[in-house]
Amino acid sequence: MTEIKTAKQTKYDKAYLRMALEWAKLSYCNRKQVGAIIVKNRMIISDGYNGTPSGFENCCEDHDGNTQWYVLHAEANAILKCAASTQSTEGGTLYITMSPCKDCSKLILQAGIKRIVYMEKYKDFSGLEFLDKAGIEILHLPLEELNN
Repeated sequence: MTEIKTAKQTKYDKAYLRMALEWAKLSYCNRKQVGAIIVKNRMIISDGYNGTPSGFENCCEDHDGNTQWYVLHAEANAILKCAASTQSTEGGTLYITMSPCKDCSKLILQAGIKRIVYMEKYKDFSGLEFLDKAGIEILHLPLEELNN
């Protein structure tokens, strides 16, 4: 029974991560487009992509190509969307195209998210290390595995 459940969960994990990849395409950022989906009880309860706060010009980089300090990360946008609604992220799974940074990792933990499935590793692994230490289940599904 566990093997069937694992195969089914893997199928869902890949599908939700592909959705996050599509969502990333909505980002106006030139350097890196990141997408996030939060799922709870097999329902998508939130989504997000990296970008500027509401009301700001959709320009994520400065004249030198560096990311503006006020750009929100995809997972932060997805969590904040839930905070503004009646949905709770407690016990949910975060599907994200890039592993979280250390600042977003704190938000993920405080939001009660219990599981993360990510595609690409962020340059700084301290966010993943923090979440692992906190007991969050972490699964790495690289892009090449999504279509298998």
